[in-house]
Amino acid sequence: MRRNEKEITDKSNIESIIQQSLVCRLALSDNGAPYIVPLCFGYADNTLYFHCAKEGKKREILERNNNVCFEFDVGTEVKPGKTGCDWGMKYRSVIGFGEAFIVEDLEEKRRALEIITAQYADQIYKFKDAALKETLVIKVKISSMTGKHSV
Repeated sequence: MRRNEKEITDKSNIESIIQQSLVCRLALSDNGAPYIVPLCFGYADNTLYFHCAKEGKKREILERNNNVCFEFDVGTEVKPGKTGCDWGMKYRSVIGFGEAFIVEDLEEKRRALEIITAQYADQIYKFKDAALKETLVIKVKISSMTGKHSV
């Protein structure tokens, strides 16, 4: 990172940003072309979880290349300046890398969906096997992530 004073290295601070986020942007590489998609997500034990339709562009790309990048940000606010060059942005963000895998096991899918819903709700929902079979769950094993902030 070019500006060390902006780096967040404490894992609990990084995880706090993830927990406060409403959206995760997942970046994929489609034969060398970038493809990024905002997703609802869950996070637990250094792993991200997403759900989506069983067929579609994300799945097709991940089957060819499961290396991903992800981004979260919270607390964004424009900081106006007196001149154009004085403007800035207040934020806290996380960027990371990992490998994405499709979850096939029904119990692992159930747990992943519980983690996803826990990101947005204060209760645990039950998922029927039929619904689990029709849902694609992607898990990303995180290999690295860093945080950054500007106040």
